[in-house]
Amino acid sequence: MGLVEGPDRCCRRSTSQEKRTALYPRVRVEGGGRGAVSQAGGVLLVETVRKSGLDQAISAALAPWRKPRAVHDPGKILLDLALAVALGGDCLADAGMLRAEPAVFGPVASDPTVSRLVDALAASGPKALAAIRAARAKVRQRVWHLARNAAPDTGGQVIVDIDGVLVVAHSDKQDAAATWKKTYGHHPLMAFVDHGSHGSGEPVAAVLRPGNAGSNTAADHITTAQLALAQLPTRYRRGRRTLIRTDSGGGTHAFVGWLAQRSRWLSYSVGMTITDTIHTAVLAVPASAWTAAIEPDGEIRDGAWVAEIAGDALTGWAKGMRLIVRKERPHPGAQLRITDADGLRLTCFATNTADAPIAELELRHRQRARAEDRIRGARATGLTNLPLHQVAQNQIWLEIVQLALDLLAWMPMLALTNHPARRWEPRRLRLRLFSAAAQLVTTGRSRYLRFARHWPWTDVITTAIHRLETLPNPG
Repeated sequence: MGLVEGPDRCCRRSTSQEKRTALYPRVRVEGGGRGAVSQAGGVLLVETVRKSGLDQAISAALAPWRKPRAVHDPGKILLDLALAVALGGDCLADAGMLRAEPAVFGPVASDPTVSRLVDALAASGPKALAAIRAARAKVRQRVWHLARNAAPDTGGQVIVDIDGVLVVAHSDKQDAAATWKKTYGHHPLMAFVDHGSHGSGEPVAAVLRPGNAGSNTAADHITTAQLALAQLPTRYRRGRRTLIRTDSGGGTHAFVGWLAQRSRWLSYSVGMTITDTIHTAVLAVPASAWTAAIEPDGEIRDGAWVAEIAGDALTGWAKGMRLIVRKERPHPGAQLRITDADGLRLTCFATNTADAPIAELELRHRQRARAEDRIRGARATGLTNLPLHQVAQNQIWLEIVQLALDLLAWMPMLALTNHPARRWEPRRLRLRLFSAAAQLVTTGRSRYLRFARHWPWTDVITTAIHRLETLPNPG
C-alpha cells in the first residue's frame, strides 16, 4: 500500500507546486464571444473626423470619383484607410480590422473595392492629389479655430519644419534607388507644423522622391514649401506670421533666394554648411563677440556660445540674410569634423529675423530637432515602407499617411488639451487609448461603448470623448 500511495502524493505535490510558481494565470480560450469591441478607443478618432468635418470635406472632394450606383463613398473609403493607418495598419488590407467592428466604424468596403479606388486616384494624378489637399486645408482651418488656445498659431507665428525621410524598400518598386545612407528605397521630403513643447505636430506636405534624390535639391524644397504654405490659412501670408525651418539640406542659394523674395510675409531659419569662407570668418570672431547660448527656460546652456558673422561669408547671398554660428563642446564620444575648431563643434544657420537677440534665434533654430520626433511618428504611422508598387499609388499612400497623422494630431489638440497625453506619440496613443476594448450595449434605440473600469486610461478616453461631443458640429 505504501508503494502505491507514495507516487500519488508526489504527483499531487508537484501539481500544487506548479500552480504556486506559475508567473501568469492560466485561462482557456474559445471563440464565439459577443458584445466585445476591439480597438474601441478608435472611437476618439471617429469622433474627431465627425467634429472636424473631415468626412464631409473628403466626401465632397472625391465625389468625381464615385461611380453611378456605387455602394461605398470614395471619401469614406479613403478615411477608413487613414483610420486603419492611425490605429497601426501599414497596408491597404489592414482596413479589414475596421470592417470587423461596424458598430464603431460603419460599413467598410471590401479589399478589391479599396484597391480599385487607390488605382483610380493614382491614375488621376495631380487632380486627385489637389482635391485631397484642398479638403485637408479647409478642415485644418476649422480645427485650429476649434482648438483656440491649443492651436499651433496662438504664439502669433506658425512654424513649418521641412526635412527628408528615408523609407527603405524591400522589393523592386518604381523609383526605389540606393540612398545616401547605403540603403535602398525612397527619399520623401516632408513638412510639419510644429505644435511646440506642449504638443506634437501635423503634416502639411509630403513629396515622394527616388531614393537617390539629393538632400540639397532646391526645387524639391521649394515645391514642399509651396504645398505646406497652401495648407495654412491665408491670414498667415502677411506680417511674417509663418516661419520656415530646415536643416542644412535647405541651405542653397536657390531656396534661400526663393524665401527671401517672400520675406515681406515669410520668415526663415535655414541650416547652412560650414564652408571654408564661413570657417575662416568664425576663426576671426573675437572672444568678446561670443554670447552664451540659452536653454528654453532662459538658463545659460553650458559649454555653448553663439555669434553673428558678416563680411565675405554673406557675399552672393540674399539681401537681409543674417548668418549665426554656434560653437559647443561635443558630447562625450562624438567625432569632431574637419570644419570644427579648437575642439568645439561648429553649426551655422541663416535667418532674416532682425528684431531678436542671436541667442534666442539660435534656440529657435535648435528646436527644429522636434521635426525628428515627427518623422519618428510618421515611420510608426504607415511610413515604415511604401506598400504599393507604382509611384503614383505610393503618392496616394503618402496622402493617406498624412490624413492619419492629421487625426493623431487633431484629436489630442481638441480633446486632450490639458493632459500629458497631448504630447504622446502614436505608439503610446495606440497602446493606452486606441487598443482599449469595450462592451457594446444596446439600450432602446441607443448604443453604448462601456470601457473596462479597471483599465488605467478609461477616464482619459471618456473625458476626451465628452470634450469632443461638446464641440459644435460642422456647418
